[in-house]
Amino acid sequence: MNGAQSLIRTLADAGVDVCFANPGTSEMHFVAALDTVPEMHGVLGLFEGVVTGAADGYARVAGRPAAALLHLGPGLGNGLANLHNARRARTPVVVVVGDHATYHKKYDAPLESDIEAVAGSLNGWVRRCAATGDVGADAAAAVAAAMDAPGRVATLVLPADLSWGEGGRPARPVAPKPPAPVAAPAVARAADLLRGGEPVVLLIGGPACLEAGLNATSRISAATGAKALAETFPARLQRGAGLPAVERLAYRSDQATAQLAGHRHLILAGATAPVTFFAYPGEPSDLVPEGCRIHTLAEPGQDVVRALTDLADLVAPGTAPVPHPSRRPPLPSGPLTFANWADVIGALLPENAIISDESNTSGVLLPKATAGAPRHDLLTLTGGAIGQGMPVATGAAIAAPGRPVVTLQSDGSALYTISTLWTQARENLDVTTVVLNNRAYAILRLEFQRVGASSPGPEAARLLSLSPPDIDFVHLAEGFGVPATRATTAEELAAQFAEALRAPGPHLIDAVIPPVL
Repeated sequence: MNGAQSLIRTLADAGVDVCFANPGTSEMHFVAALDTVPEMHGVLGLFEGVVTGAADGYARVAGRPAAALLHLGPGLGNGLANLHNARRARTPVVVVVGDHATYHKKYDAPLESDIEAVAGSLNGWVRRCAATGDVGADAAAAVAAAMDAPGRVATLVLPADLSWGEGGRPARPVAPKPPAPVAAPAVARAADLLRGGEPVVLLIGGPACLEAGLNATSRISAATGAKALAETFPARLQRGAGLPAVERLAYRSDQATAQLAGHRHLILAGATAPVTFFAYPGEPSDLVPEGCRIHTLAEPGQDVVRALTDLADLVAPGTAPVPHPSRRPPLPSGPLTFANWADVIGALLPENAIISDESNTSGVLLPKATAGAPRHDLLTLTGGAIGQGMPVATGAAIAAPGRPVVTLQSDGSALYTISTLWTQARENLDVTTVVLNNRAYAILRLEFQRVGASSPGPEAARLLSLSPPDIDFVHLAEGFGVPATRATTAEELAAQFAEALRAPGPHLIDAVIPPVL
């Protein structure tokens, strides 16, 4: 057995049975070894950012890592943006990076680079395989490291000669560390704060955004009057009719400041203290109001759901969570607008859907439109590196083949990873992509104003616009093998969205809306 075979056998035995890949010469023995381990499903992505984003989406839904196979340092570099998002999502991902043969590195070949330095920027786990006989054990360690709470990116560097070398040995899975428990005094202190009569915000993140955490949070809020908020960009938020609705902390600093204003205590439960995404002239970076004290119930990686449940039992005995009622917006009519497209989604969203949301500025009204829709999962842009929406949806669809997946995708971000559509077509995934096509980098127009750069002149305006020429997403999708339509009215979007959900396989809808700014 060669090193690549031992690696894949070990991954499969540890429950890593999907490998998203964009391989090169140094990974050919890994590719060949896929035929020796039938449990491992290889999924080809045409760009490394598709591979890493899909691995992130898979892990968010499956709760276990997929593997991502990349080619040398440049391949890892190409996939770094969506690995950044995975790091911020705290999802487990095992990245296998092929490298030059050990004896070839001294020649400084054109693709030679410092892979460990690139991987180290993710603040995860990094190991270089040193011997063929140890590759299996290294793979087992990588899976365990990725699964260590709260989940992280584990990068294994595999030199080509260790991959093809004989003497590989599969290794038994290594049990990952369970989430660290929260000490009882921390729960008791939070209970005292909630009973103290001063205004409290409870900010939840990570696993607290799933059903059990939401129920406990709702009980606490209902019994004490504490304001419950979820982190701005949760990796996975369960929501919809029958589940408690927890408002997310706003992206815009002025709106987040308004949400937090007047509160004397901020309790963090699986979340970090809120700060602005960027620095703005004359504005503070810290969003915590002056005079508001920060208290940590559970750090990311601790058992936040157990802590919230224990806290609810202390301060809200006998109090039930408050579910959101089933309530859909009526189907709108007329030309598509910034506001009404979201009502179409809310009116027609199917039961048990997964939404990958990268609608950005176009999606401001989406939470309200879908709050009372059937229960669904929301996957958000955790790290802010755009080009996540379609790859994450692809991984989610492979992780949950029986569930409808909907991508809500801004047009500018779509172009970063548009080749994802080819992978969706090849895998015949039930993913419906709605491109919100306002022909502009609308978020940058907003940020242009917020940083005080005055009004854009003609040259600046050209850098913030996606027209001319207009981008034809219908023909782009069809070129990748995905059926596509264009909608300019609410009626057209409703009809096309409903049909796309009914038909098997991937579909794209080019929803043309006017820009916000």
